[in-house]
Amino acid sequence: MRFAVDRPMLWLVEGVVGGLIAASLVGFFLSLRVKSDSGKATIQNLNARIRAWWIMIGVFSIAMLVGPVGSLALFGFISFLALREYVSLIPTVPADHRTLFWSFFVFTPLQYWILAMHWYGVASIMIPVYAFLFVPVRLVLSGETAGFLDRAARIHWGLMVCVYCISYAPALLILEIPGYRQQSAKLLLFLVIVVQFSDVFQYIWGKLLGKRRIAPLISPNKTWEGFLGGVASASLLGMGLWWMTPFSPLQALGMSLVITLLGFAGGLIMSAIKRDRGVKDFGSIIEGHGGILDRVDSICFSAPVFFHLTRFFYITHGKTT
Repeated sequence: MRFAVDRPMLWLVEGVVGGLIAASLVGFFLSLRVKSDSGKATIQNLNARIRAWWIMIGVFSIAMLVGPVGSLALFGFISFLALREYVSLIPTVPADHRTLFWSFFVFTPLQYWILAMHWYGVASIMIPVYAFLFVPVRLVLSGETAGFLDRAARIHWGLMVCVYCISYAPALLILEIPGYRQQSAKLLLFLVIVVQFSDVFQYIWGKLLGKRRIAPLISPNKTWEGFLGGVASASLLGMGLWWMTPFSPLQALGMSLVITLLGFAGGLIMSAIKRDRGVKDFGSIIEGHGGILDRVDSICFSAPVFFHLTRFFYITHGKTT
């Protein structure tokens, strides 16, 4: 099974690719001309974001080529890498290793296999319920009680964020919305565009007008001006992309607002985790811009809510525009 790719979809992808080519060229020439240390740091950050965008567009393109099942396998691998980054930062003891084995090699692939089978009811409770119960049972059988509650909470939280939440992004691909058959890839692209452009807009508005910091001890570069400007700009962008979704323009605006707010919250919370662990990035898989979790932190929080809102209004209640 493949996704239906119509001309407007191709135009959008071509537009994004064209924009990235232009941005890459601008970033390259600016890196040659800017001489100040602060200017170089800004350009390096900009170029790192552009490289990350190239990677995300590549992932989306692969998802389009391999179809829903292949996409679920691809995102399952992304979850595996994200969980590995997370576990590398949390304190563990030898007694945790068998529980972690189950987390990596049983619960992670099982979550995505269940989605591939379209068993939404089971997928929605697999990790919140069954993994939640299994993790402490497996830990207690190891016989190590020191830090038991902290260890259980850390492992289950990692499964929730790195596997459960991320899995809702490709889960959009298997939604069968009446009047929107074989077009669900557009929903994933809509989510990625809105949440990632929100991050870009917040960065730009913050650089232009940012003065009042939101959480200086957690993410000193995030300002109220950048936040409000970024959320408003990305929400309007989402409204402009209503035609690629089953939403009306006003509904697309509302969905985009929810996505951007949750994306911001996800980024801030993941920054708090990095501060707690004393690291700048979760990993180094993306040169100059951190690891997998650094790139999908916004999607971790926005994807589940976006999926459930779409499913509730457009499948459960059968509403289409």
